[in-house]
Amino acid sequence: MDFETVMQELEALSNERLKKMYIGNGAQEPLFGVATGKMKPIAKKIKINQPLAEQLYATRNYDAMYFAGIIADPMAMTEADFDRWMDGAYFYMLSDYVVAVTLAEADIAQVVADKWIANGEELRMSAGWSCYCWLLGNRPDSEFSASKLASMLDQVERTIHDSPDRTKSAMNNFIYTVAISYLPLHEKAIETAKAVGPVDMNRGKKKPSILLASENIHKELDRGKLGFKRKYVRC
Repeated sequence: MDFETVMQELEALSNERLKKMYIGNGAQEPLFGVATGKMKPIAKKIKINQPLAEQLYATRNYDAMYFAGIIADPMAMTEADFDRWMDGAYFYMLSDYVVAVTLAEADIAQVVADKWIANGEELRMSAGWSCYCWLLGNRPDSEFSASKLASMLDQVERTIHDSPDRTKSAMNNFIYTVAISYLPLHEKAIETAKAVGPVDMNRGKKKPSILLASENIHKELDRGKLGFKRKYVRC
C-alpha cells in the first residue's frame, strides 16, 4: 500500500465529531478525525514500514502522523530520528501518544527519554516522562535501575508544581505508573504521591483540573492491578 492510498483510506474514515474533539485537545489542520481503532485494519495490511511512516509523519496531518507511529520501526530509528519526530510533535497527543510510544519500543528509549527530561522544553519533558510510563507498564522490572527511578521520583516531588502543565501531567502519571507497575518502588511511589498532593493543571480553553496521583493509585489497587504490565505498547 503506497502513501496516496493510505491517505485516501484515512480520509475515508474521517469523523467530524472526532475531528472537533482532537482540535479541542490541540490538534491543528490538516486532520481527518479518525478513530484509532479504525486504523488497525489498514495497519494489518502494511505491518511495519519505516519509509512509509516517515512520509506520513512529514505531512503534519494529525491522523497520518498517528498512523505513522503504528507502522514505524522503532529499532530502525536513531536518536536523531526521534528528535526530528519530536520537532514535529506540536501538541501532547503527538509527543506523548505517538513519539513517546514509538520510542518506548526502541533499545535507546531510556537514553533519549533522559535527554528529553533534562531538556527544559514542555513537550520534550512530557514525552520523556511519558516514555518511562510506557516502558514501566510493559517491560520487566529487571530492565530498570531502582536507584535511578527513585531519584526520578525525588525529582518529581521537588519540581512538579513548578513545571509546565503538560510536563506536570506526565510526571503525575510517572508517580502512578511506578506505584502500580514497578514493584521495587511501590511504597516509595505511594509516599511520593502523598508528598506531592494535588497538582493544579491549566488546560488552555478548558476548565483547569486537579491531578491527584494517590487517588488513581488507590483506584487501581482496589481493582487488583498491582504489578500490571501490558503485552504491547503500540496498538
